[in-house]
Amino acid sequence: MADRLSDRLALRLISQIESGAWRPGDRLPTEQQLAEAHGVSRTVVREAVHQLKSKALVISRQGSGVYVAKAPVNLPLVFDPTVLESVQAVVHVVEVRRVLEGEIAALAAERATRAQIAALRRALKAIDLAVAAGHDGVAEDLAFHRVIGESTGNPQFRLLLGFLEQYLREGMRITRGNEARRIDFMQAVQEEHRALVEAIASRDATAARYYATQHIVRGELRLVEGGVITEKRRRAAARVSSRQPIIRHPIKKETP
Repeated sequence: MADRLSDRLALRLISQIESGAWRPGDRLPTEQQLAEAHGVSRTVVREAVHQLKSKALVISRQGSGVYVAKAPVNLPLVFDPTVLESVQAVVHVVEVRRVLEGEIAALAAERATRAQIAALRRALKAIDLAVAAGHDGVAEDLAFHRVIGESTGNPQFRLLLGFLEQYLREGMRITRGNEARRIDFMQAVQEEHRALVEAIASRDATAARYYATQHIVRGELRLVEGGVITEKRRRAAARVSSRQPIIRHPIKKETP
């Protein structure tokens, strides 16, 4: 609970800075003053202020206090920590993934080397082996998508996916946990992965974009069918699915 309180307080303090209520060079209230103003303990205040320091939003001056820092030239990418607090919030991150991965897959189809395609097939096999061994396959699934990112030849995609993994991991646990309850779900996921690999291996960027996007959309639909997320989400996911062109691509059941 202390972590949640500190996260919420950190967001309030960040809002104060971003709104201009506290300007660069302004001294923050003391720990005691912040604790009393927000109805939390000094420990919670300390943790929240530490978050601000880690984001370079404030600086400490020994014997003087904590001050709002000058805005950095390059801002670090951060997500609202509340994205991990509910299934519905995790779905928001899944939407970010859906937008990104279609284009990443298309670029991978255009640029992947033979060695990267071979690595992609090994990563796909690793997922199947993990599931067969009774594991959730989350780490292997993340590694699979990481290889696709690397296959674009653009190191920024690798860095971006690496950042997103801390948020995608929980969403993937939810989706894979849901899929593990039904054989038809698991088979569908395997087929979607294989279709994506074959599209990339065939240098078919259009098909790769389609299969990558459909994989995320169908994962959302499976969450609805499994009772994990709401009917409203089903309609939203179905609208995205209906806008995608229908593409038929040969799927190899056995991968070397």
